[in-house]
Amino acid sequence: MSAENWHSALHLLQADAAPHVLISVVGAEGSTPREPGAKMVVTAETSHDTLGGGRFEYQAIACARDMLAASERGEQTTTPRLEAFPLGGRSGQCCGGHVSLLFECFAGAEQHIAIFGAGHVAQALVPLLTPLAWRIHWFDSRADAFAALSPSPCVDCHRLDENAIETALESLPHGVHALVMTHDHAQDRRLIDALLSHADVTSIGLIGSQSKWASFQHLLRDAGHDTTALARVRCPIGIPGAGGKRPYEIALAIAAELLTFAPAESHASQHGVTPTTWHQTTGQGVHL
Repeated sequence: MSAENWHSALHLLQADAAPHVLISVVGAEGSTPREPGAKMVVTAETSHDTLGGGRFEYQAIACARDMLAASERGEQTTTPRLEAFPLGGRSGQCCGGHVSLLFECFAGAEQHIAIFGAGHVAQALVPLLTPLAWRIHWFDSRADAFAALSPSPCVDCHRLDENAIETALESLPHGVHALVMTHDHAQDRRLIDALLSHADVTSIGLIGSQSKWASFQHLLRDAGHDTTALARVRCPIGIPGAGGKRPYEIALAIAAELLTFAPAESHASQHGVTPTTWHQTTGQGVHL
């Protein structure tokens, strides 16, 4: 267990867009280790703060990590989950009280964006994306590309080895959106070639003109990519209709386009813990 308290850990994990579960005591009856309002934060590797320790806390941590594992598999885990812990029966603790816990899973980044190149447009784009709950994976082959930059905690900067592009792509998470905008057209083409062969990439964008893309397509076809594969590449990039050639203008258009790829929000008639579940778990009625 980390020595960090739950609210400090929560702040850092939220800023990093890192997966975690917030556990809150929402009900307590009889002799219990902690009072309602007590909280702890759990990640796949560690936990922060305490609900009182013992087998009860170990069971709560296991429930939280089951949620994180399910989220990693792509299952829906964002709906809060209410669990009852009769300390004598379920947890084998002699204090014999009853605790109700609320589990809130934060799956981490809502989207993963891989940016290849740290030129003027990328440097304008990244600050536009960092306030969002997204994770940025930023690559450049130049040794000093990131020297003068101060990326946020949700940005991972990597030196790209031009001779090991496939290795860099293997490090990317499933469902990533890739943007290719390096300083070198030949490097751009090698990256597009590799990305088209990488099944985990959801979308591929290439900065440049239609004529640049036309010249790339001849070489990519020679490399074995058919028309269906080439249709995955967007070039030029940016939301349709956006004008301007300044780096910040281009960056705004790209950011707007990426927003259209965000997962659609659920509009179900019921969200969170249902009144029935609350009553069954806590034994308390819900007054509306």
